[in-house]
Amino acid sequence: MTREEILSEIRDFFKTHADENIVQKYSKFFKEGYDPYGIPTELLMSKKDEWFNSLKDSFSMDDFLELGDLLWENGKYEEGSIAILFMAKLKKKFTPEIFDSIGNWLDKGVTNWAQSDTLCSELLNYFLEKKIVPYQNMSLWRNSQSRWKRRAVPVALIVIAKRRPEEIPQLLEFIDPMMMDGERVVHQGLGWFLREAWKKNPQPVEDFLSKWKESVARLIIQYATEKMTPEQKQAYRREKKKSPPKAKK
Repeated sequence: MTREEILSEIRDFFKTHADENIVQKYSKFFKEGYDPYGIPTELLMSKKDEWFNSLKDSFSMDDFLELGDLLWENGKYEEGSIAILFMAKLKKKFTPEIFDSIGNWLDKGVTNWAQSDTLCSELLNYFLEKKIVPYQNMSLWRNSQSRWKRRAVPVALIVIAKRRPEEIPQLLEFIDPMMMDGERVVHQGLGWFLREAWKKNPQPVEDFLSKWKESVARLIIQYATEKMTPEQKQAYRREKKKSPPKAKK
């Protein structure tokens, strides 16, 4: 079976089993973009295994990557999910070059937070946790035109913060240039990372938040301090600016 043939089979299946009720149910969670067929999760997962098993003996890694590129092309949510799930079955064959290829999906295909975060949890985390690539390979991602690629930086770093908390000071230095990013979805990713890092190694995160509390988006602080006590949160509130004295008449 060729890449084009399996792509056609996947799309025909999704069109046949599309459910508008599922589309309506989940649309409310996606403000930035969501274009699904509406496929039940159980059906998607079972077909994923069936399709993968039909391809694994004849497809090379390059074939799966190129199929993934095709699946991301039209923006359909479930097609991107299949691309991620196929690659998740090939983790033991990952190389640094594959990290870059998967990273390109954040530029060309990902359109919402769920896709970005799933790509991190299912794929990028493995590269970082197993040290197939150093996290510094995401340096250019911090300035990507894609907000989803920028969001993926702090979200992917969470696995390092959890597994190797002694590296958190270095991770904070790495995200420092991103703290004035203008996108809400990136603010959420940064705050999420800071919250998880604080659980593992509080002091450097608290110092970092003290440095930034007066200038960053409040959403970052809100997420980062979510698990703190009210007393701890108080330390990261912005200082009220004093009004200039009124001129005497």
